[in-house]
Amino acid sequence: MKLWDFSSKDIGIDLGTTNILMTLKGKGIVLREPAVVALDQGTKEIVATGKEAKEMLGRTPENIRAIMPMSEGVIADLKNMMRKICRKYNTGKPRVVVSVPFEISEVEERAVEETFLQSGAREVYLVDEPISAAIGAGLNVIEPEGKMVLDIGGGTSEAAIISYNGIVTSNSVKIAGNVIDNEIVEYLKNQLNIVIGLATAENLKIELGSAEPLVTEITKEVRGRDVEDGLPRNITISSKQVENAMKKPVAEIVETVITTLSQMPPELAGDIIKNGIYLTGGGALIKNLDNVIASKTGIKVYIADTPLDCVALGTGKILDNIDKYKEVLLNHKNK
Repeated sequence: MKLWDFSSKDIGIDLGTTNILMTLKGKGIVLREPAVVALDQGTKEIVATGKEAKEMLGRTPENIRAIMPMSEGVIADLKNMMRKICRKYNTGKPRVVVSVPFEISEVEERAVEETFLQSGAREVYLVDEPISAAIGAGLNVIEPEGKMVLDIGGGTSEAAIISYNGIVTSNSVKIAGNVIDNEIVEYLKNQLNIVIGLATAENLKIELGSAEPLVTEITKEVRGRDVEDGLPRNITISSKQVENAMKKPVAEIVETVITTLSQMPPELAGDIIKNGIYLTGGGALIKNLDNVIASKTGIKVYIADTPLDCVALGTGKILDNIDKYKEVLLNHKNK
């Protein structure tokens, strides 16, 4: 008996700390919005969301506050994003598959379900984020053979070993893209006496950042504020400086992988050696991170084809074949 008969109007959601992605069955990813909300401090009303709100980060007057709500433990303005999709594609009240962190509590699970139901969903099904990432990366999570993923998002890095529809062992740390951006800001402030914004730090991470020294050092000129006199000035930053700023968080992410490997059942060790470790999420794009993990673990490391999209694509694949994947859904027995 089928769990449900999906129409083409159902939605898969990657509810990330930094970005929210929505996928529509048969159409792929149809919405990609920064998970940023601008709030009026006085009225508590939402002034802007998504790209418009992200452009306000660090640029607003005191009465307007631009925040990344998922990083502060709040799910805000999903109604707005759901309406965008429902209106554009005439979905009515869709069924929804949404990815959630593996360590989410039952109370938080219910809060996510309730939020989406209030946002217009007819039914809500949850899937662990590492499993969705693995499915999106093209891994077979159904067979009783160990697969390993390291999903590095904006707020959390999750290392998980998956076999037979479930997570065998997993470790999560709140060290990911956002922490790395903050470390770059602090490093430049302390070492070079210049204050830059988080958006600038993120660009430095993407363009210059590396988990180990680059063969050829590269530089980039950025603008910031002088710590001593408060005046704006330009400064040239090198890839070596950004690498130094990223050292500690990168080391902690690598340690999370090692810890997870040390906790796996010995029966799965051969599987992981054979299949390797797959990197997903935006952090997978950090230069040379795959080489560092491979060096530290002795296991081959692969970067997923579209690491930023893996979690969302995974929810889409679940929508495409719900009977095949029903056992990975956390709450399917309650529906």
